[in-house]
Amino acid sequence: MQMQEDKRVSSSGQQTQETGPVTLPGSAAFQAQYFFRDTAAGLITGAMAIPLSIGIAIMSDYPIKIGLATVAFACLVGWINAWFKPGNFIGAPGIAAGLAPVLALGVATFGWENMAFCIFLTAAMQAVIWKFDWQRYLLIAVPVYLVEGLLAGVGLKILMKFSEFTYEIPEESISEEFWNGARIQMVAISTIGLGVFLFLFSKFKNTQPAIPYFVLIIGGVLLAQFVTVPMIFVEDIDLYIKLPLPQSDVTVMMMVYMIFFCAMLAIVDVIEQVMSNAAIEKIDPLKRKTNSNNSLLAIWIANMGSSFFHGMTNLDGLAKSTTNKLAGAITKFSVLVIGFVVCFFTFNTQYLDYLPKFALAAIMMFTGYKMIAGLAHVTNYGPYALMLALITAGLVYQVGIFEGLLVAMAAHGIIHFMVYTKHDKMSGRSVVKRYFDNLKKDSRNLR
Repeated sequence: MQMQEDKRVSSSGQQTQETGPVTLPGSAAFQAQYFFRDTAAGLITGAMAIPLSIGIAIMSDYPIKIGLATVAFACLVGWINAWFKPGNFIGAPGIAAGLAPVLALGVATFGWENMAFCIFLTAAMQAVIWKFDWQRYLLIAVPVYLVEGLLAGVGLKILMKFSEFTYEIPEESISEEFWNGARIQMVAISTIGLGVFLFLFSKFKNTQPAIPYFVLIIGGVLLAQFVTVPMIFVEDIDLYIKLPLPQSDVTVMMMVYMIFFCAMLAIVDVIEQVMSNAAIEKIDPLKRKTNSNNSLLAIWIANMGSSFFHGMTNLDGLAKSTTNKLAGAITKFSVLVIGFVVCFFTFNTQYLDYLPKFALAAIMMFTGYKMIAGLAHVTNYGPYALMLALITAGLVYQVGIFEGLLVAMAAHGIIHFMVYTKHDKMSGRSVVKRYFDNLKKDSRNLR
């Protein structure tokens, strides 16, 4: 820790007196005085990260064990990176909920065998963005309200996907009558579980947001000992290291589509991290400034490394980071502890078979709702932004995240082009030049 004398300055600009020593923030990775606080925060946040990671892996059509391994590896990379180039100070890494449908689309389009190459290519593109600090342009080139619309569409997909778990019943209880006694009982249990979760979250969200997760999971595990309910099944697959190379069946056209797909994956991942960093900075207990480009360094290294064991994309999510802060975290040592917790369950997946599906459904449906609720922020940008965000959300939900975002961005560009050329009587060349001039000017303001 560094110490310095705090000198008061009068209105005339002269130093008037010396006060006592002021403690300045030290290492972002570890400080001995915060060891117990960071350890406790890591244990709490790590326990919360388990069901979230399971749900996102399911939504992504990835094996749960690989999703957990990705989180553990990202935590290790994030902690090491904090020693040299800290991005934020209390952010907790995890697989990105906003990218879950994108990864599922990739699995369906390119095949599971090619997804490791996709993640590697995504990481390589992020490395280029990091090298030239292009992340400062992205929120200008792709407006925030478009990203919020995209996330709202993804949130709706998540909410609808996991709502099916609220009325799923064991195979032995299935009958010709859909609404039989077992299904009515399951819906009642799910409704009560979700209600209790929401009540506890509203009560503890600003003090201990992990409490509703613990209560729901522990209560669900205990209930499952007396009532037969569908349970999560985690396939205990082998983790192995392999070069992330494309398979021989990849055609030229598929490779072209894959490049565009990975570019979108890389950009959305970066934008989500930049937006999360802005929020993480506000909740930092020591009010330390974040550096989004340093966060991007940790992201692309973790993405590239995870591609060697067929892993997923990652970022410092706001939900886990908020829990990490409220649990008492001060440094990134808490992230290392989170990694240890997740790593334990990665290699002891038999304990995850005690998690009921209805409990996971409540957590993931709430996650989807929070992503949809982000549209409320768009109202600050005016009616045009809100309308375009809603259209983007609808397109993402109906036609897919890749096509939906492209259509929304094209519509946004065409509308602006028409306004400038028809209303302001500007030439098309002048409109394009104005766009790039504004991009340069605005990016300088972000430095």
